[in-house]
Amino acid sequence: MSAPSLTPSKAAGVRHAQPPVDGPPQRGGAFGRSLRRNLTAHGFLIGAVLCFAFFSWYPMVREFLLAFQKTDQGEVSWVGMENLETVFNDPAFWQAWRNTALFTVLALVLGFAVPFVVALVINELRHGKGYLRLLVYLPVMLPPVASVLLFKYLYDPGYGLLNEVLGFFGLPEQQWLQDPGLSMLSVVVASTWMNMGGAALIYLAALQGIPGELYEAAELDGAGLLRKIWHVTIPQTRLILSLMLLMQIIATMQVFVEPFLLTGGAGPEGSTTTVVYLIYQYAFNFNNYGAAAALGLLLLVLLAGFSAAYVKLSRAEDE
Repeated sequence: MSAPSLTPSKAAGVRHAQPPVDGPPQRGGAFGRSLRRNLTAHGFLIGAVLCFAFFSWYPMVREFLLAFQKTDQGEVSWVGMENLETVFNDPAFWQAWRNTALFTVLALVLGFAVPFVVALVINELRHGKGYLRLLVYLPVMLPPVASVLLFKYLYDPGYGLLNEVLGFFGLPEQQWLQDPGLSMLSVVVASTWMNMGGAALIYLAALQGIPGELYEAAELDGAGLLRKIWHVTIPQTRLILSLMLLMQIIATMQVFVEPFLLTGGAGPEGSTTTVVYLIYQYAFNFNNYGAAAALGLLLLVLLAGFSAAYVKLSRAEDE
């Protein structure tokens, strides 16, 4: 019995079913594309690292070295703790720390609470949210110098708008920036208005992520507005609130622009002298870069220690 013959179509099907013999696989093309892609990615990464190294890490290392050096007629010498002793013996040192701590506390009372309240109000509205978000964020888009000069006009004792309002209601006029008791509060109000837009939008985004079922359950339990905020809103936004608290403390401890432009830096009787302004004085008024670096190093250590303690406490609470 003869074997069945294959038709041309079947034979062709058999031939196509066999893998083509093209020799060993060519990996050069894929390897070359992968290499070029990785080189591009590493090129962008190296550029970012170099920017950080040049503009962030090098100044920190340089500041650490300057804190223990002294420059005299172009000659650099190591002086050990002499710069720290100069800073500690300065009468303005402790006053600057007290003013900075006062500014931080007042800024937390106003600058931490006001953006959250503004976000709560905007979140409850049904119409005009986009317009209000733009209105709240507008001060952040303005140049800081322009915002500070605006408040300097408002605080002017002669023709300022605030004193005009007080006079309209029959209240005595105030020396907002010339009175040692009001100067720091005036600076805090200006700083809060200038910087609250970003925090308010972050809080608003966090509020919009809270499930509505939680509020409905709270309403069924008879919770009012304040109880819903305390038992639903704050626990659901605790992570954002704690992060913003840390960032605001770090930012307020480094305040410089507002007191420098509003009160000239020191203010009446040194009431607005902050740590960063004292660093500025050491460096650019007294030409004592070693003392400026030493004071900056103290501020760095304080903020780093506070941040580390905060992270440790946060992890302990999560566990």
